[in-house]
Amino acid sequence: MPKSLDLTDNLEKYIVDHSEDLSDIQKEILDYNLSLGDQKKLQISISQAQFLQTLIKISDIKKVLEIGSFTGFSALTMALSLPGDGSLISLDKNTEFSKKAKTFYDKANVNKITQIIKPAIESLKDLENSKRKFDLVFIDADKENYINYYEKSIELIDKNGLIIIDNVLWHGEVADKSKNDKFTKIIKDFNKHIKNDNRVIKNILPIGDGLTICIKK
Repeated sequence: MPKSLDLTDNLEKYIVDHSEDLSDIQKEILDYNLSLGDQKKLQISISQAQFLQTLIKISDIKKVLEIGSFTGFSALTMALSLPGDGSLISLDKNTEFSKKAKTFYDKANVNKITQIIKPAIESLKDLENSKRKFDLVFIDADKENYINYYEKSIELIDKNGLIIIDNVLWHGEVADKSKNDKFTKIIKDFNKHIKNDNRVIKNILPIGDGLTICIKK
């Protein structure tokens, strides 16, 4: 068996530098997020963004739902990869971050993104009642509601639809039996929930802080 790589910051930078370039506005969002200090951790990694771009471009994905948007890096990344008739709905309850994200969308001249600014659970119920369906749901929001978001998402996709969830490796602490703080336990319980869900085919990819890819059967 080949030796696994230790994905250091230096190697991560090499991977990013030798992959598809980001747009100027994507880079601008990254620079802005750096100015936010510790809140920058709410952003997906560049390698995750590049993966999402590739996935959308090679798949027949037209309708995307994002749960948790921060300042818009992930939403803009996915929207830029959608076909001309594609659309993305972005759910986030933070008004300040959502307004900032909108300035980036406008600057990038992207009009495929619809923002809904209120608690995501409420928005998900509204979308379910409206019979909306999506090809891809990307979850990267408050961890306490991960299972709730996932269960709602299952109802919003058809067979072969995708649900992608971020932070499922939680800095590697999910594999440490001695780590049982509140958030590590939440992620461990969530991962167990997905593992036991026979409605989906599931795999965890070690990209960024870990992505689970679920395909609805």
